[in-house]
Amino acid sequence: KYRTYQEEEGEDPWSPFEDEEEWDLAHWLVKNLGQTWTEEFLKLPITQNRSRLSFHNNRSFLQRVDKLPRGPGWSCKKVTVRGNVEDEKGEMLQEEVELWSRDPVECVKELIGNPAFKEHMAYSPAKAYADRAGQHRVINEMWTGDWWGEKQNALPEGATIAPIILSSDKTSLSQFRGDKSAWPVYMSIGNIAKAKRRQASARATILIGYLPASKLDCFTPDARSLAGYCLFHHCMTLLLQPLIGAGNDGVEMVCADSWVRRVYPILAAYVADFPEQCLVSCCKENQCPKCLVAANERGDALNSAMRDPESTKEILHKRKIGQHPLEFEANGLRAVYKPFWADLPHADIFLAFTPDLLHQLHKGVFKDHLVKWCIDIIGEDEMDARFKAIPNYPGLRHFKKGISSVKQWTGREHKEMQRVFVGLLSGAVPSRVLVVARSILDFSYYAQLHIQTTESLDAQQNALTVFHANKDILKELAVREHFNIPKLHQLSHYVQSITLFGAADGFNTELPEHLHIDFAKDSYRASNKRDYEEQMALWLQRQEAVFIRSAYLDWLSQQPHSNPHNVDADSDTDSESETPHLPAAEPLQPTHVLAKVPAHPHQSVHTIITAHGATEFLPALRSFLLKNLPRNTIVPGLQDRFDLYCQVVIVTPPDLRVSDVPKRRRIRATPEKLPSGRKPGTPAQFDMALIADRPRSSHLHTLEGIFLLSFSAVNFDNSLVAGVRVAQVRAIFTLPRQFGAYPRALAYVEWFTPFKPPDPSSRMRQVSRSTRQLRRNAAVVHVDEIVRPCHLIPRMGQSVDLRLRSGNAYEVANDFYFNEFIDGEMFCTCVIK
Repeated sequence: KYRTYQEEEGEDPWSPFEDEEEWDLAHWLVKNLGQTWTEEFLKLPITQNRSRLSFHNNRSFLQRVDKLPRGPGWSCKKVTVRGNVEDEKGEMLQEEVELWSRDPVECVKELIGNPAFKEHMAYSPAKAYADRAGQHRVINEMWTGDWWGEKQNALPEGATIAPIILSSDKTSLSQFRGDKSAWPVYMSIGNIAKAKRRQASARATILIGYLPASKLDCFTPDARSLAGYCLFHHCMTLLLQPLIGAGNDGVEMVCADSWVRRVYPILAAYVADFPEQCLVSCCKENQCPKCLVAANERGDALNSAMRDPESTKEILHKRKIGQHPLEFEANGLRAVYKPFWADLPHADIFLAFTPDLLHQLHKGVFKDHLVKWCIDIIGEDEMDARFKAIPNYPGLRHFKKGISSVKQWTGREHKEMQRVFVGLLSGAVPSRVLVVARSILDFSYYAQLHIQTTESLDAQQNALTVFHANKDILKELAVREHFNIPKLHQLSHYVQSITLFGAADGFNTELPEHLHIDFAKDSYRASNKRDYEEQMALWLQRQEAVFIRSAYLDWLSQQPHSNPHNVDADSDTDSESETPHLPAAEPLQPTHVLAKVPAHPHQSVHTIITAHGATEFLPALRSFLLKNLPRNTIVPGLQDRFDLYCQVVIVTPPDLRVSDVPKRRRIRATPEKLPSGRKPGTPAQFDMALIADRPRSSHLHTLEGIFLLSFSAVNFDNSLVAGVRVAQVRAIFTLPRQFGAYPRALAYVEWFTPFKPPDPSSRMRQVSRSTRQLRRNAAVVHVDEIVRPCHLIPRMGQSVDLRLRSGNAYEVANDFYFNEFIDGEMFCTCVIK
């Protein structure tokens, strides 16, 4: 539509700028420079004399930017708050605050009609199954959950639902000094695939308002909290008012596939942390915002009745007219007589609260509770010593000083701790405590799955059941007196929420916190810090206008030039799309990548034996040659030299249960590097790997001189013991020419024993060093037989051996736990049935 307008008006695609180069400069200025620096740049003599721009200062530049098409406009509403504190004249103090907002219905039109989301959009519910018989249900996107189907049945035939996903979170703007705050409200729609919604750069979640973040000094301290509740709901009512009519009657919208549909925007999900959930649900913070569990029973495995919007509104109304219903106190309600969700059609605000993986699970139950309980049992020094002794693994954070010295925690540190926590605890805590820890980690990993099934949800619920069955051991050890923990209780609602709205990764509070950088903190820094809300809205409007024009130019470059007016030339043959037609990706085979040039060419056998610790290199190589090159007559000896590589990178297809992008995993075989001058030395890194224990077909590919050794995927069943074996990779090399032209790279590995039965408490499999005649059991294998890297955790016993360090753990220890928590793919392979 906009292209047609430009052609009719005779405009260039980059109008109102003179040409493509001037547009590129304008795009760069808006994205990278503030107004002061833009003014300075445009006044430079070299800019004025050589660039010949159509704008000469910041003011004329911004005038052109403001001519660009933009998203829904901003408006400001003044809200007068009357307090309960008298001034010196005996009159009640009052405060005027500002609500900056955009029309949410217009924002829905912007999202559902964005052609960039065409391949990632759904317009109707669907149920997915893993089998043709429909016995094993699959839940991932929002349209595969139960909520959408139930609401669809309640609307007229032909209606299209736009499930509204709201999130709000108050954030600080000033650093080091001042107390400026902003309260952004974000919105997305469940029609867009969650992988796209999670991309902050895709602009699939947009800002629709700034709520007032006033301190409300016109109220006494005891009344300020309730006044804040009321102000929040009043402003949210003003902000979401257009959704009432649109949700009742529907609005015709042009969708991303160019079809016009009658769309019903309905509030479906609300992403918020626990205090904000209580604020939205009008309940006290010692209550559950979703159900009616008693305040002193939140630590029990109960199935309490869910809160009901209609009965809650009735209780609040009775309280407003002077009655004193017993349910008001029993339900822990606050006196907010007009909640913003009261008139929103088809909405159940209590069901809308989605799992908060960051605050409830990673930071809450795991870090604030489980880790603290275990420290109370084994002591801070022992816990630190165990973290220090964890062997290195590519991409794994090593807490080289333990965890007690970490001053600032983020969600990333919490997740890194979870990757090693169960194996680290084994032997140090009583067996039932280990069962408790394992159950919480199981629940955490199940909850993070991008694709849920009936079986995974049952396993997730079972993990919580196991926790409740064993948690009393913490009371017996005097670690806890009760389990009345709000965040722990919230876990009981996860399975229901996932069944209704899809996998929890689509509703994580990490995204709103990331959006704060663009929509709050950066926009505040661009202001002069006075009356900053208006300046923030204007700055964001200009950023959005530049983003829209950039996206338009990208779209335009992909369109056929033969018939520019016929954008949908194939619309006569295509039927209306109701579920997203995601692009079919070519099947990706796991691939091994070696460097183009070996890092250490022509290395002697003596170097391999001493620097790499490959003590059985020659016997292992002779056995390999006898098996694979039976016609070879040359016997390898100390005189031979080999090209050595530092690492092999294994590129594997994505496991869609945990990721939608291919994984690149490194397996290193690098000897110790001594300090040289000012350069510090580096310790040796000989990584563990899973090796296929039966022959595998392979062929050599080359890509710009890089070796690519491809193989068909191993039959990696969930028992894990069939088909693979653990080994330590000590050298990666190629055969020298005297042995013939052998195309496949090789690795010298030291075997571990086949998997032993799992430990009964931690349920982790165990392995040990494999020996033959009191020497390490070694072999030379093809690099393409390496399935993937793996991680082992030493069996440390009740007290860690003081000799044990991260750098020497694989050499000092003999018995290990196989770490199935090292990443999501490994967990899925080992645990999920």
